[in-house]
Amino acid sequence: MSIASDMIRGHTDTIILAQLMAGDSYGYKINRGIQEKTGGKYELKEATLYTAFRRLEQLGFITSYWGDENTGARRRYYSITPAGAEQYGRLAAEWEQSKLLIQELITP
Repeated sequence: MSIASDMIRGHTDTIILAQLMAGDSYGYKINRGIQEKTGGKYELKEATLYTAFRRLEQLGFITSYWGDENTGARRRYYSITPAGAEQYGRLAAEWEQSKLLIQELITP
């Protein structure tokens, strides 16, 4: 069973911020982490991922910098800011409340 994209779409920022709470990373690695955590059932589309990066950076929740790779293409790394960590806490709490509410609504 694959995870319905509609169920997750509104939580893209939370998912990305959660990945960055573990440390700086770049787009491909973040998406691989999402795929691994879900057993391959979910991945963000590249356009969605990079649109979210731009939005989160404009809001001051993440910063970006170019890596210093000696081999291969240069990677743009993303880092969560203190404001981003606070936002992640708020979003995670909202998710917990939403889960409880939906559970109440769908339980006969």
